[in-house]
Amino acid sequence: MSIARRGRSLAVSGFLLAGAVGIISSTQTWLTVDRADAGAAILVPGAEALPLLAPLSLAVLALGAALSIAGPIVRLIFAVVAAATAVLLAWSTVPLLVAPPLSAVAPTVTDTTGLAGPEALSEIIASITTSFWPVLALIAWVLLFATAVLVLVTWRRWKAGGRRYRTEPVAGDHGDGDSAVDAIESWDELSRGTDPTR
Repeated sequence: MSIARRGRSLAVSGFLLAGAVGIISSTQTWLTVDRADAGAAILVPGAEALPLLAPLSLAVLALGAALSIAGPIVRLIFAVVAAATAVLLAWSTVPLLVAPPLSAVAPTVTDTTGLAGPEALSEIIASITTSFWPVLALIAWVLLFATAVLVLVTWRRWKAGGRRYRTEPVAGDHGDGDSAVDAIESWDELSRGTDPTR
């Protein structure tokens, strides 16, 4: 079976996997702050280091779930949104891997030490090290972008889906409202004492 024909299942799986990695990593330690005053190291979770991580990961999960029943145009919109989300998250994650900025750890360090302001924080922070979670998250964003591109390439060739969620016409109902009108007229005839079946 070609990739084009398996586009829906691959896309849904890719979106859900990327979103799940994002949600899980948001609760894990991304950055470790070693203190200059010999105090205990301060652990900074992903949600603190990158505030957009949790909400955008939830959005990706929602896109993945909805993609399984989405129509053609909605698939296209979802793919564009997912690609933009992947780029934004990757753009925000890379600096944390290369040279974590003070702003990424400032809220957590302030909550822990009570110190605030760039000068005070710079004095207490000896070094900032990165865990493997941002690397894993970055891989997830690359996967998300690739999956979004897959949707953009294959969305026209997906089999029609979501039939169980569509309203099927009742037998004898031609979709023009005749059945509803007939039912009202039949009720009126019964009210007048006339048998509408004759």
